[in-house]
Amino acid sequence: MSGFLHRVGGACAAHPWRVIGAWVAALVLTFGLASAFGGTPQDNYDTPGLPSQVATDLLRGGFPEVAGADARIVLHDRDSRLDDAVIAAVSKNLAGVEHVDLVTPPRLSDDGDTALITIYYDRPVTQVGGEKALDTLIGAVAGPTRAAGVTAEIGGQVSENIQKVNGAAEAIGIAAALVILLFAFGSLVAAGVPLAVALIGLGIGSSGVTLIAAATDVSTIAPTLGTMVGLGVGIDYALLLVTRHIEGLRAGLPVREAAARATATSGTSVLFAGATVVLALMGLRLVRLQTYSTTGFTTALVVVAVVATSLTLVPALCGLAGHRLLGRKARRALAAGTRAPSEAADAGAAVGTGAAVGIGAAVGIGAAGAAAAAGRPARQPLTARWAARVGRRPLPWALGALGLLLALAAPVFDMRTWPQDAGSQSTSLTQRRAYDLIAAEYGPGTNGPLLIATDLRAVPRTELDPLTEKIRRAPDVADVAEPIVSADGSTALLVVEPTVGPSDPRASALVRHLRADVLPDGAEITGWTASFTDISGLLSDQLWEVVSFVVGVSLLLLLLVFRSPVVALKAAVMNMLSIAAAYGVIVALFQWGWGVEALGLPHAVPMSSWLPLLMFAVLFGLSMDYEVFLLSRIREDWLATGDARGSVVRGLARTGRVITSAGLIMIAVFAGFALDPDVTVKMIGVGMAVAVLVDMTVIRLVLVPATMALLGRANWWLPGWLDRVLPHIDLHGEEAAAPAVALPAPRAEASDEEAATVS
Repeated sequence: MSGFLHRVGGACAAHPWRVIGAWVAALVLTFGLASAFGGTPQDNYDTPGLPSQVATDLLRGGFPEVAGADARIVLHDRDSRLDDAVIAAVSKNLAGVEHVDLVTPPRLSDDGDTALITIYYDRPVTQVGGEKALDTLIGAVAGPTRAAGVTAEIGGQVSENIQKVNGAAEAIGIAAALVILLFAFGSLVAAGVPLAVALIGLGIGSSGVTLIAAATDVSTIAPTLGTMVGLGVGIDYALLLVTRHIEGLRAGLPVREAAARATATSGTSVLFAGATVVLALMGLRLVRLQTYSTTGFTTALVVVAVVATSLTLVPALCGLAGHRLLGRKARRALAAGTRAPSEAADAGAAVGTGAAVGIGAAVGIGAAGAAAAAGRPARQPLTARWAARVGRRPLPWALGALGLLLALAAPVFDMRTWPQDAGSQSTSLTQRRAYDLIAAEYGPGTNGPLLIATDLRAVPRTELDPLTEKIRRAPDVADVAEPIVSADGSTALLVVEPTVGPSDPRASALVRHLRADVLPDGAEITGWTASFTDISGLLSDQLWEVVSFVVGVSLLLLLLVFRSPVVALKAAVMNMLSIAAAYGVIVALFQWGWGVEALGLPHAVPMSSWLPLLMFAVLFGLSMDYEVFLLSRIREDWLATGDARGSVVRGLARTGRVITSAGLIMIAVFAGFALDPDVTVKMIGVGMAVAVLVDMTVIRLVLVPATMALLGRANWWLPGWLDRVLPHIDLHGEEAAAPAVALPAPRAEASDEEAATVS
């Protein structure tokens, strides 16, 4: 693998303008296709087999006029009773909106200052036009209400199904990434390469998502998640490659060879890290919910795009930039035939000195060895000194880190999930303001009515009135409308208003009570509250199925890459600990309300039902990135030296700067999305930022060195039978370096696995 990537990197560095031109052309082409033929993301909650879906299908057959998408227009006069002429004008305008099939009579509040008008479309919400449909509604009500000084807000499916992207989160992430990259490299050119590569890959991947949305239903949150993940991993992957390339330049390698070796070594890590993220996201395809599972493969498409641009565009840009990637001091030292003292150690970490140059180029030696060969005292990097300190007393450090992670994860036991509705959104959104007006004027249950569809072929009409009375006596029922029979006499509709809002736990309990103890066979409940109750149960039931798939395929991939069952299992366990800690922080901040004011929310909200599965798949893949980057350097040193503890110290020293920079960039990108007005996006941004912070601190700086020091050579134990079965994957560039150097024979005490890999 590394031999092939070595040739790819060398070719791209040798012909940079061809590669750059090809990617720019691809970007322009995909943008053009997306603009001409792309679709609009829309949520589709149809899920065959769920009880609420059975009721929805009944309504579509008997009451097609109320089976499509709905919107709820709330008119409110702060100073007096609403003018009937304003209500009539608004109703008339709404009747003329495209695809509107029914406009209900206005429902006035008790004091007459508020009117609620519900409209139904002749098609599902996925086909009414998205943001364009909302703009049309705003235009229909604006004229009469603005002239009369009446407030108009729009709720219901049409407004709640739209995910607006304002670009602020992306801008914050990009600006923060640029600052971090400038500090990391000290060169504007070097800092610009990862950003340019990530943005091109993100642009192509996002255009692909838009094209997919034209062919199938794509979740409204998919573009946001794709941008979040694509921007984070795109910058990180390119950063890793540029860092390895600069190490080669500092060691005196020609520009083309430095690019080729960076692609052969770090490029292999990027390829496997990206594959892990993609495979983890594919686990979401196991969920029987279209609007949810599409999020997995659309985000995976963005990741594939940024991996492809990283592996080809980074060496091309590095080849074009030449030595301008280095800081001024490094360029002057290189021109003079020497190395800047602060950079010589970094070069030694990549390629060694003296007779060890060839070996170092392939597998690396420590900075201390380089300094010793140069006849000057060595000063270990901070991360190396830290790793050595942890390694001297690994058990207390491991127990302390484990205790901290478990404390962060403890709130998970109190976690309650619910698909976020308008009542959980920011007050800056019209659907939230409509929700509040309805709750204040008509009662909270009006925001989540239960629609009971009754098949009159199974339930006689004479049973409808007794059924209505029985429902009315149920706990938490505010009112039940008189039964409505369809024109063809096949279906009856009963509208039930609970006393509580849709996100209240008692609303879900009411749905379950009615199904179990009140409704006869042939009657079923639908509506947002019932649908969300079913969806929450479905996602909870399928959680462990997705977890098993994601963990299983990741373990196999890690086993193939590192040829160590211990390392693979340990990495999986650590990833799950960091994800559990992220869950716990979300519960504390959002559900317990510890951070709602800082996050711009008016009150505490439960965790979105979408989050546990979605975050697990995404975070497990992203966490593996850091494991692959760190463990590949540790294993690289282990194969060269056979020093189990020393390889941890040197591996951590070599990856300290790049992983810290990559982690800070990803945290900045994810934290920027915490400013998004959508509460689900806020939760994803906060949770992913917390998980990355835990990964780059508690996991990488404490648990990894502590556990590897405890296990010693057992980290790299591989049974003989498994050694014979597993293919040998060149992760460290031995294939690429073989023609130029002769690696030392493995030491006598090295295992068969070490000998096979080193030789």
